[in-house]
Amino acid sequence: MVGLVLKAVLLIFVGYAEAANILLVIPFSAMSHYIFLRPIGIELAQRGHNVTVITTYLEKKPPPNYHQVKVVEKKIWELIEGETPTIFDMVDLSAEEFHHRVVWPGGLAITELTLNSPEVKDFLKRDNTSFDLVICEQFVQEALYALSTKYNAPLAIVSTFGNCLRHNIMTRNPLQLATILAEYLKVYNPGSFWGRLRNLYFAVYEYFWWRYSYLEKQEDLVKKYLPELAGKIPSLYDLQKNASLMLINSHYSFDTPSALLPNIVEIGGMHVTQSNTRLPDDLQKLLDESKHGVVYMSLGSNIRSADLPEQKKRAFLNVFKQLKQTVLWKWEEDELEGKPDNLVTGKWLPQQQIIAHPNIKVFITHGGLIGMQEAIYNGVPIVGVPIFCDQYNNVLLAEEAGVGKVLEYNDINDESLNKTLNDVLNNDSYLKKARVLQRRWKDRPMSPLNTTIFWLEYIIRNKGADFMKNPARNMSWFAYCMLDVYGFIFAVSIAITLSIMKLINDLKGFIIGPQNKVAKKKKRS
Repeated sequence: MVGLVLKAVLLIFVGYAEAANILLVIPFSAMSHYIFLRPIGIELAQRGHNVTVITTYLEKKPPPNYHQVKVVEKKIWELIEGETPTIFDMVDLSAEEFHHRVVWPGGLAITELTLNSPEVKDFLKRDNTSFDLVICEQFVQEALYALSTKYNAPLAIVSTFGNCLRHNIMTRNPLQLATILAEYLKVYNPGSFWGRLRNLYFAVYEYFWWRYSYLEKQEDLVKKYLPELAGKIPSLYDLQKNASLMLINSHYSFDTPSALLPNIVEIGGMHVTQSNTRLPDDLQKLLDESKHGVVYMSLGSNIRSADLPEQKKRAFLNVFKQLKQTVLWKWEEDELEGKPDNLVTGKWLPQQQIIAHPNIKVFITHGGLIGMQEAIYNGVPIVGVPIFCDQYNNVLLAEEAGVGKVLEYNDINDESLNKTLNDVLNNDSYLKKARVLQRRWKDRPMSPLNTTIFWLEYIIRNKGADFMKNPARNMSWFAYCMLDVYGFIFAVSIAITLSIMKLINDLKGFIIGPQNKVAKKKKRS
């Protein structure tokens, strides 16, 4: 017994001896992003590290070593100047239009809101603050990378999406454009000639617009809000290029497999764990007692089902009332006219716990990656109604894996919805394949969260781990692609070929020339 106590005390002292000061910068106001990213700070704090978090959302009961700096809460839609498309209008926007109308202006507005928030400004003015690691979300908020230079700490970046083509280009990670799609690009047949051409075009467009236009505006925000750093730090492009670690929200068991550098690590589904949290009594009773199972529908935290056009809303209600299953729908208003008896609504529902319930038969989703991963983790088939961003690609992957079906928003009517939903509900193949994918998804050496913490602590232990970074990142594309070497080989090959041809011609002249002279003499005689 004494030995166990001594061992526990020793572990406590070792933990404190290795504790680090860590700054986690996750200000983006989409709840889905926060749901994915929050476990990083909480887990680091629970392991003894001193964690400071710049965030829009505050934890109600944080650990004592978890310090929160509040960002003024405003949604991206409130910050974009000019005419903003409604959520459901975004279905018809091209990827380029979506960037110009939402991503670029929204990213700048969120970044400025963060740096201009009173608590953030007060925090940045503090003297004698130091950190061993700065962790930033990789989502068009690049000015915040400058904090790693301010505190002279290694930079780790985390993506709530999967593989990032911009990051691949700058770090010289293999692009694999034939199989890896740009995050927001909707392509119906990615492997076709036109699909690959579209992907190449958009990847080039996004990279050049981001690097030579958008990053300049982010640099201006650094000059405005961090003037003490202006002109004294590397460019934001170089800061990301030289980041110690990139954590991406994907896993090859579901996402398209790809080659990754050692400092680009997959942590897909980091936010999903086996929950011991009990559902509220009314929901627990509803799910337990629904003898035919439950269809769960949610369009996520950014899309309100209550804003659906009347025709689409009626299609859902007409199909739901024909089901023998209970339907649980995240509906953001108090009333829903025409609600059938088998339909239960809630303004906000504990999604992870609901999807984990064994009585959930199908999840109707907008295809957001966070919810998709919760369905995969629990082996639940899906019907996906993608609206914008990466949603179409996520649902398309599910359809290709046989665990769900795509239902295009513009195609929603009584007939198409009834056919799609009943197909997934009544065809056992979707459930069987979802359970296979579930086993594959969970079959890892470590959980995604443990993987995340291991690599973050690895960067701290190894002082930024420069040895993991690709040396090719500092080479020009000309040199990296070996174009100078190939050009030299080509030129030498041409020179050798021409020399050989000249030699052959000279030999022919040497051999054939005398013979021609003899022949001419014979003719004269």
